[in-house]
Amino acid sequence: MSYSVGQVAGFAGVTVRTLHHYDDIGLLVPSERSHAGHRRYSDADLDRLQQILFHRELGFPLDEVAALLDDPAADPRAHLRRQHELLTARIEKLQKMAAAVEHAMEARTMGIDLTPEERFEVFGDKDPERYAEEAEQRWGGTDMYAESQRRAARYTKDDWKRMQAEVADWGERYDALMAAGGTPESPAAMDMAEEHRQHICGWFYDCPYELHQGLADMYVSDERFKAFYDSVRPGLAEHLRGAIRANAARHTA
Repeated sequence: MSYSVGQVAGFAGVTVRTLHHYDDIGLLVPSERSHAGHRRYSDADLDRLQQILFHRELGFPLDEVAALLDDPAADPRAHLRRQHELLTARIEKLQKMAAAVEHAMEARTMGIDLTPEERFEVFGDKDPERYAEEAEQRWGGTDMYAESQRRAARYTKDDWKRMQAEVADWGERYDALMAAGGTPESPAAMDMAEEHRQHICGWFYDCPYELHQGLADMYVSDERFKAFYDSVRPGLAEHLRGAIRANAARHTA
């Protein structure tokens, strides 16, 4: 049984032009010709083509492929050693490429996967990655940081907008609580602190009470966090720290 050049091209995933070239240089000469002079390839030709493509995939130049296939004196063991070396080099190269892709994937999760337009729409002039490098330096080796990045990488624009709306609603209610004279130790303030903790758990990472108290200290000691909370209402950062401590004591007593 023989096959046309078009059939062989389809079998092997190469172009007809490639097969013509192999014929022209004597690398793969079809065993037969039709009455009209068209190339016809036998099963033996297909076997040779398979060997050619295998060597080409390993990076052998065409002249060396021809020498290997046509030289009866070629040492099969040396041939196999060369194949092994090339395969090993290819594997190492692919492993490095896979590592580079994995690194790029991790780098992508470090940010928020929104277009610049979407970021502005959601966050306004507050750049969500402004302190990303510092955050990685502080917490990059922790489970909570890794979990936060995994979750953030999945969020859509609508997710971020919903999160922002929750934060804004919480801030308005905490402002009203303070305006009404609620103390940090009041049940209402402790409930707001618990809602704050649950927001972190729901959107970013598991936040036990001990960790929540550590965050509360940072909200006061770090001027940027303090400015964020105090922009909702002056003194809110200190008030919230007291409420978080009282809430933790209520739940861990």
